[in-house]
Amino acid sequence: MEILIKAAQLLLSLSILVIFHEFGHFITAKLFKTRVEKFYLFFNPWFSLFKFKKGETEYGMGWLPLGGYVKIAGMIDESMDKEQMDQPAQPWEFRSKPAWQRLIIMLGGVTVNILLAIAIYIGMLWAWGEKYLPVSEVKYGIVVDSTASDMGLRNGDFIVSVDHEEVEDFFKIPAKIILDNARTIQVIRDGKPFEIEIPGGQLSKLLKNQSGEFINVRMPFVIAGFQPGSVAEQAGLRTGDRIIAINDSSTLFFDEFRSRIPAYKNKTIQLGVVRDKDTLSFTMDIPETGLIGAYTNPSSHFVFHEKEYGLLAAIPAGFTRTWKGVGNYLKQLKLLFSPEVKAYESVGGFITIGSIFPSSWDWQAFWSLTAFLSIMLAILNVLPIPALDGGHVMFLFYEMVSGRKPSDKFMEFAQIVGMVLLFGLLIFANGNDIVKLFK
Repeated sequence: MEILIKAAQLLLSLSILVIFHEFGHFITAKLFKTRVEKFYLFFNPWFSLFKFKKGETEYGMGWLPLGGYVKIAGMIDESMDKEQMDQPAQPWEFRSKPAWQRLIIMLGGVTVNILLAIAIYIGMLWAWGEKYLPVSEVKYGIVVDSTASDMGLRNGDFIVSVDHEEVEDFFKIPAKIILDNARTIQVIRDGKPFEIEIPGGQLSKLLKNQSGEFINVRMPFVIAGFQPGSVAEQAGLRTGDRIIAINDSSTLFFDEFRSRIPAYKNKTIQLGVVRDKDTLSFTMDIPETGLIGAYTNPSSHFVFHEKEYGLLAAIPAGFTRTWKGVGNYLKQLKLLFSPEVKAYESVGGFITIGSIFPSSWDWQAFWSLTAFLSIMLAILNVLPIPALDGGHVMFLFYEMVSGRKPSDKFMEFAQIVGMVLLFGLLIFANGNDIVKLFK
């Protein structure tokens, strides 16, 4: 069921993005009285799921969910309609329009994607506001995995800054370390300031980190509830109890308890617990699973800051968030071309994209991810690769500067090369997903 929910969110999100992107081309083409012959969600080789014609345009839905398209008359695109291009140019065709109009039509899709991201962020901030965990509220320090430990961080460290720049939101620290290729982290350790110099080659390890959470918040193990058949509940523990020891060995924090309890599988232990102001001891038989069936609520240990937005305040904040999103994604693209990082090994396809959606339907998470994907789609489409909008824009700039238009034969060849590159990237990205599944 979780897979179906993730897949449904991915499909809905991509459908929204494709429709808006193609609408950007459609509306700008119409603005300059250019004929649009087809408007399709998804591709339709051999047949369409449905279609209808209104005016001069055929609207439809294909069966191959790899994107969508608008077929603009007199334009060399993925349809490779050579027959039409062999005919004399007509005034309503794309090729008959001035270069500046053709440029606006080609940039229409990415422009609408950016505007869509802005609109989504404005709506989200207006509806839900902003909620984040200030670094100052991380009162028990951090928990690190093996990757962060190799960097020099330790459980219980209090992060002060990254490269001497303070980060207000704790959960944005990992992104700052990765995207800014940080060199140092300033922490408080054992009550004293300490600077960690990140060793070379760590960025590659962080990108390959499967959990994605090499740094997290440390918290005490205060029981928030029990699983059915919990041995902890059967032993007499209650909601609100704080576990502090196993056999007189101190486990003041959840990460300490979780790392030590598996060693007591099929054994009887004494569990030290604080209840109200009393310290109690409970005898417990640990099953083969090494689990006691009790869980904690991370959010109950910290004070999250919330900021509400009226519509007028949400508008500039939405623009700002989109601008930051564009900057962060450009930094991610830059990593792909770093030989040291080898980020290409982390490139993923539809499985990777689908996995970032939550396993239960959450509209706030859905719209946040859709806004991010809209920014991603806009940036990827302006890359100067033939067959993408950016490839057409590149040739249009050449025409505007040189005063010479590339020949139709050259454009056909460039389109074919671009499509081969795109299909190669598609196969590579989804192939990476398959390899990760087997691993």
